[in-house]
Amino acid sequence: MKHIALSDIKDDLSRYLHVAEHQEVVITRHGKPAGILIGFKSGDDWFDYRLEHDSRFLRRVERARKSLRQGRGVRLEDINWS
Repeated sequence: MKHIALSDIKDDLSRYLHVAEHQEVVITRHGKPAGILIGFKSGDDWFDYRLEHDSRFLRRVERARKSLRQGRGVRLEDINWS
């Protein structure tokens, strides 16, 4: 994780977006964390990030897991695809 001052980010955003593809960049204001810059190497990375942070999707996953624990539904591993 790299810490960069906001003034430096503003001066060279494209450079720090490239850095953020490999590691999170903490943006600081007056020496204190103020935000984070996260880069994506591909559209799939962006999609994964959105799913991981989508409260509606996470609730649906939790409901599905709860159903499976209660014996309802079918696990993906139990589906015969042939």
